[in-house]
Amino acid sequence: MLRTSFFYAVFWPRLRRNRLAMLGGVAVVTLFMLSLLAPWLSPYQPATINAWNVLQPPSWHHWFGTDELGRDVLTRVLWGARISLKVGFVAVGIAAVLGTAVGLVAGYYGGWLDNLLMRLVDIMLCFPAFFLILAVIAFLQPSIWIIMAIIGLTGWMGVARLVRAEVLAIREMEYIQAARCIGCSDLRIMVRHVLPNALSPVLVAATLGVAGAILTESALSFLGIGVQPPTASWGNILSSGKDYIEFAWWLSLFPGLAILITVLSYNLLGEGIRDALDPRSLR
Repeated sequence: MLRTSFFYAVFWPRLRRNRLAMLGGVAVVTLFMLSLLAPWLSPYQPATINAWNVLQPPSWHHWFGTDELGRDVLTRVLWGARISLKVGFVAVGIAAVLGTAVGLVAGYYGGWLDNLLMRLVDIMLCFPAFFLILAVIAFLQPSIWIIMAIIGLTGWMGVARLVRAEVLAIREMEYIQAARCIGCSDLRIMVRHVLPNALSPVLVAATLGVAGAILTESALSFLGIGVQPPTASWGNILSSGKDYIEFAWWLSLFPGLAILITVLSYNLLGEGIRDALDPRSLR
């Protein structure tokens, strides 16, 4: 947790000087607002079929053109942003909570418990995450909630290692020793004193993790095992557009650009936050 004085005196000035990070932050906020206001900004309904407007190129009436069922692509891209951001935030939230808890316990107690939890992390890291997700979904019916849960449950290991490394250094500091001397319980020390000072890497990992979760969801939907039609998702819009790419290029271009801009924006913002929180940075 960033202290108010540190935020205004150190973190914010450093982040503000990083133009790429600020550009990414503006894009992230813009995308969030567009997804939030999609029901009011969308010129049409995302699932409305119009047989008279099949595969129409971009025009004043349909800025991003129409798909093979006559649905407005701009509307579906806006509604797809809601799905992608929801998956990103919920999946990263699950991964951050689980990884923080494992890293906090492992780093604070150390010993055999640390070894046990870190070996579990190593085992999980041995499995390619995307293929593990494919294997799990093969036995379950694809749905947005299952996808969010699986992405979160397969993405917590990096957060756990980052938090553990921070806790190993924090637990040896004088104020932690003082808290033990006055009789504070381990739970109180971990929650009130250790955890708030170990959250900086979690913030960076979460920002970068949203981009990865969005990319994973888009890939799953593109393969047909993610978000199922008629629900609009950037991945399934791309999937339906691949059959018409030779003469309906807009079906692949606009959702592809949405994925590119979103992932790039979160990566730029995450890199900027990491640099701003780095005590060795003099910028």
